[in-house]
Amino acid sequence: MLKIAFASSDQERVNLHFGGAEQLVIFDVSPGRADLLGVQQFIKAEPVGESGRSGLTDSVQDKVIPKLEFVDGCAAVYAASIGGNSVRRLMLMGVQPIVVDDGHEILDLLNEVSLALVYGGLPWVEKAKKKAAPPTPATNGSTQSRKLVASMEELE
Repeated sequence: MLKIAFASSDQERVNLHFGGAEQLVIFDVSPGRADLLGVQQFIKAEPVGESGRSGLTDSVQDKVIPKLEFVDGCAAVYAASIGGNSVRRLMLMGVQPIVVDDGHEILDLLNEVSLALVYGGLPWVEKAKKKAAPPTPATNGSTQSRKLVASMEELE
């Protein structure tokens, strides 16, 4: 129902800066279920130029472009941090940037979105539900799924 991306080195915790992430993970989340849609590795951004600044915006060295292309069509991206320029670019694409504590469990965030799909409470989820596209099948041949909380009764 909603595609959600996470900046994660281990597919378990959000622990990377979006722009510098060497790996992003995308799940398709619906009430009570999350399916792994894809994992993408990225080349480590190396310092360039005299100032040593890596990832020059709108240049051949722009480290964010491949990440933006990978998360295109996602409702949100969770990361341990996201630079202002990346926030602007994600928002222009219609992707909600969300910064969480370094080490936040992805399963907890997936459950939060699952419950919001049923009960509301996250404004960005409500907005994304209105424009959600049908789910896309896994592109890497993986059928890895996670059962999520779909009702408040399951929490008791």
